[in-house]
Amino acid sequence: MANAPAAGHALAILTLLARHATPVAAASIARELELPRSTTYHLLTVLVEQGYAVHLPEERRYGLGVAAFELGSAYTRQAPLQRLARPRLQRLADAAGHNAHLAVLHGSDVLYVIEERVAGRPSLVTDVGVRLPATLTASGLAVLAASSPAQVRALYPSASTFVQRHGVGPASLVELRRVLTATRARGYAVEDGLVTPGLASVASAVLDHSGHPVAGLAVTFPTDQRGVRDGDGAGTSPPEELVAQVAGCAAELSARLGHRGG
Repeated sequence: MANAPAAGHALAILTLLARHATPVAAASIARELELPRSTTYHLLTVLVEQGYAVHLPEERRYGLGVAAFELGSAYTRQAPLQRLARPRLQRLADAAGHNAHLAVLHGSDVLYVIEERVAGRPSLVTDVGVRLPATLTASGLAVLAASSPAQVRALYPSASTFVQRHGVGPASLVELRRVLTATRARGYAVEDGLVTPGLASVASAVLDHSGHPVAGLAVTFPTDQRGVRDGDGAGTSPPEELVAQVAGCAAELSARLGHRGG
């Protein structure tokens, strides 16, 4: 717990910066928080390096950085998102008879924020708080397919950023682009055995009012793996009724977030 005081002081600095309408001098921060100046400068340096604070040398003051904005924006997106999504995922899981989940993009991974399990269905490696490579999951592929090419390129700058679990899945940006092109043409994302052999998932992106993909909504179902894999991890085509259920749920949730469609 030796780092707990430093963490507390750093959060106190961020809270103080957030309270002020304009940037604040380091000396004022130290005085208001009753911190040694050396400690204050050290913590501010770390916060600046991580993007949570910005130093304005001409004014000798500090303000909030872009990372702090992104953190706050993530909360405003995810908290309402989860409240709106949970009852819809419950209805989707009941109607489909399969496990359903909602995941958000977290760097080049997806982070699962809602899991709705159906009794008697196979256990999954996914759970709330679990992270998996976005390129291996239907949820992640749905979000990436709805993202801009520039964002995808920034997330996967080299082959070393790609991860495989069972020797399958995109291993380069060229391969990923091919998968995303197929996903957009198909109208939904699907993976077959990339995460767990014998299980497949179908997913659609959830869009906000600006058309930005904020999450991937998916259902996972067992497959006998008899289909011929087409090279993008799609494997056999999922049942049309299931595709329609997932797409309808994602569209309904997107509409509640202000997306007008089109």
